Amino acid sequence: MAADPGTGRNIGHLLGMRIDRVDVGEVEFSLTTRQDFGNPLGSVHGGVCATLLDSVMGCAVHSTLEAGIGYGTLELKVNYIRTVPVDGVLLVATGRTIHVGRTTATAEGQVKDGDGRLVAHGTTTCLIYR
Repeated sequence: MAADPGTGRNIGHLLGMRIDRVDVGEVEFSLTTRQDFGNPLGSVHGGVCATLLDSVMGCAVHSTLEAGIGYGTLELKVNYIRTVPVDGVLLVATGRTIHVGRTTATAEGQVKDGDGRLVAHGTTTCLIYR
């Protein structure tokens, strides 16, 4: 069953993502880390940053598409730069398009902590459904 954006019951709701800015081709989301984001080593699981990146890069692509045109992630590449504590750290992710074509699009993204330090960065390729 697909997530219903009207109810907020989706991955963004689950992780507490906030949509801070949406412009054509560029978006910014944030979240605050919490204990249940932890990995066995006690820091934020890499999947949280990967999900943030997938979300902002995909939404950056989505912001360039006409109504009724869909997209999906074909490929996601993430580079992790530093660990993040689970105790209330603000993470801010930005995504921007690199290329939007008829059938595919590419985008890049960064996740920074509340002090502006780079935590992770990545790229994506999206399939555009017409």
